[in-house]
Amino acid sequence: MDKKAIPSIHEKNEIIYRIIDVMIRREHFLILGHQSPDEDCISSMVAFGLLLSKLNKDVRLCTAENLNTHFQYLVSICRYNSILVDQPCRREGLKVDTVVICDTPKRSMIEGSPEIMAILDNSDILKIEIDHHIGGDSEYIGDKGYCLVTEASSSSELIGHLAFKLNNRSDLLRQYQISNLFTRNVVLAILTGIIGDSQMGQLLKSRREKRYYSIFSNLFNNLLAKETIKETNFSNMDEIFVELQKNSSSEQECFSYFMERKHFSPSVGYVILNPEDMRHLRSMCDNEMIVSVSRAVANVLADESKKFSLVVYYDDPDVSELIQFRMRRSRVYNGFDLRRVLELFNIENGGGHEGAIGFRIQKMERTDLDRYVKKLLSGIEVAVGR
Repeated sequence: MDKKAIPSIHEKNEIIYRIIDVMIRREHFLILGHQSPDEDCISSMVAFGLLLSKLNKDVRLCTAENLNTHFQYLVSICRYNSILVDQPCRREGLKVDTVVICDTPKRSMIEGSPEIMAILDNSDILKIEIDHHIGGDSEYIGDKGYCLVTEASSSSELIGHLAFKLNNRSDLLRQYQISNLFTRNVVLAILTGIIGDSQMGQLLKSRREKRYYSIFSNLFNNLLAKETIKETNFSNMDEIFVELQKNSSSEQECFSYFMERKHFSPSVGYVILNPEDMRHLRSMCDNEMIVSVSRAVANVLADESKKFSLVVYYDDPDVSELIQFRMRRSRVYNGFDLRRVLELFNIENGGGHEGAIGFRIQKMERTDLDRYVKKLLSGIEVAVGR
């Protein structure tokens, strides 16, 4: 069945609301694109993955092994936002309840192994599709009611539209402690996709396409203006990627600072950053980067320990008086549901799924953080031993 534009704004919004509901209810997402991916394909995959990572979901992005050098900058964002990237696509250690197919006209063009195609054939796994290719030589891949497929400058534009709807859900932003949905990386990924498919806006025709291009280019320029204290305008793709590369370098510094302070108990790889550590870290990176990098550190330490990770750090005093705790389970270990930690220690301000949890406590409640963490680690070791 050839893809057709969604006939009304109401129907388009209903599809978006269904997709957002899935983003909240489900936990394990696999994001796919097409063979020989272009800017819009990679950008839309990364942008959707970033939105999911803000909701603390388990996200894996599957793409081609040999990408254009420019695209590696986009892929590098994933490492610091708890998004695993498979190049090439494979099924090893894969747990999936939802597949998201981005910017792909028809099923035969999907980048993936026979195992990935078998996942697509599994009716128990929900398929979401986001695409702007309509008309001849196209076919729906997603499940009925979950295909955000319609006219747009790019698939990235459609994800931008979805992001605005998600940003209107103040209840969800509070629940997941999202202070800013449109962070630098989200805006950059969406804008790169729009630019890539429109050749810096030169191919945009409709007022809608031009409006979205203007919205996201202005958002990105405003983000940079806050950091550089000057007006910033981009005239070509190279300038976009230069900024992206700068961001990747800052994230690497932040990541290294965490990892230099790692320790191991028999079952847990852990990092504890005290207030002095946090003051130094904030001189190198902003709060949003610290949050995303802490997730990446949790992933790496879980794999290094072969069982669990624990990352502990203090929030910026201007943001909250909380101490943040993040735990992740290794992909090779399935013998313990991390939600039991919340039960064992009567932790109310937290949540997650069997393989990853996050919780937070008031600073005034834990004046001796090292002692509390030692108690946590001992309790985990006893629980695992049972």
